[in-house]
Amino acid sequence: MGRAFGLIGVVIVVAIGGYLFTRDAQNITSTGSTPRTTVDVIGVRNDLLAVANAERRYWATNSRYASLDELRTNGDIEIPSRDHFTYSAETSDNGFQIIADYNGPDPDAPKRFVVNEAMTLTTE
Repeated sequence: MGRAFGLIGVVIVVAIGGYLFTRDAQNITSTGSTPRTTVDVIGVRNDLLAVANAERRYWATNSRYASLDELRTNGDIEIPSRDHFTYSAETSDNGFQIIADYNGPDPDAPKRFVVNEAMTLTTE
């Protein structure tokens, strides 16, 4: 009898944890109102993380951060063209920010993504 209550308790705790996790995940990952925007947003996040990794590799070999053009010229990155998104970089001696701005028609899509040298990806 005690085992049955223990199992029921575990199932209840897992169900509550799963509900809280999915609710929080939905709040964090705003991706727009259309499937196309969702795919583009996920692709942009992957692009930004790839560029940030390229920046970190570039800094390890050159002791400075590079512009997007330098990374492209050296063959460190290849950013695909994505409709309604533009990429830019802000670099300094001790850090960088890679920015993707959205200028498309979906009002629910995040307008700006930023990743920095600590690999922190933020959405605005």
